[in-house]
Amino acid sequence: MTEQIWLDEPFATRWKGRDVFAKAAALQGESHRALEQRQTISFVLEDTRYFIKRHVRSTWKEVLKNLVQGRLPVVSAENERVALNRLQALGIQVPRVVAFGKRGYTPSTFESFLITEDVGQHVSLEDYCRHWREQPPDWSAKFRLLEKVARISRVMHNAGICHRDFYLCHFLRMTDGSLALIDLHRALSKEKLGRRWIIKDLGGLYFSSKDIGLSRRDLLRFVRCYTGLPLREALKQKGFWRSVVARGEKLYRKDQRQ
Repeated sequence: MTEQIWLDEPFATRWKGRDVFAKAAALQGESHRALEQRQTISFVLEDTRYFIKRHVRSTWKEVLKNLVQGRLPVVSAENERVALNRLQALGIQVPRVVAFGKRGYTPSTFESFLITEDVGQHVSLEDYCRHWREQPPDWSAKFRLLEKVARISRVMHNAGICHRDFYLCHFLRMTDGSLALIDLHRALSKEKLGRRWIIKDLGGLYFSSKDIGLSRRDLLRFVRCYTGLPLREALKQKGFWRSVVARGEKLYRKDQRQ
């Protein structure tokens, strides 16, 4: 059975010479997600709050179901570990990985865990922007926020990373005004992203911003910041941006029906 283990402090010292998978499985705390193949809990150790995501064996039925539906199955915590480490190296604020373990040969035998530090006090952009339509923010503050979201999106996609759950709720506004990006358990990391993956991410972002009162001018600001090009040049990619909007509108209609 293949096995990968990486530990930073305080787990490197505490779990030295121990069965790290047993130690990870025994951690208890506040439950945030409890699915059949994946659980997320938060816990406090030495006055620091952490999150652990535990992935257990995926059934071949579940793997095949995802493939038939055109979705890449998530079978371990490795996707998130790779994406978080790459984004951190690029200067994007993400939860810091402090422990990781994976063992098994196939999805039906994989067992893995990922422990990250809590990013600190924050509010999600979904909540922060919720009342913008009724209570418009200062235009300069809105522009700075649009610019930050666009920069994170550009850096991530240029690095070959697709979030695959790219919504406002996964951007966290910290107390100092900076932004952190979370929940990359479905992230896809490639040498270069294909057009469809970028459209998927940006379409999801557009969908999640539909009800916060962004104007056409705001959206054009995002396009300019995301591309890093003068607006006239950026809009030459009309087919691409139409596909982004179409994707977002489709998600919005589906959400409204539900």
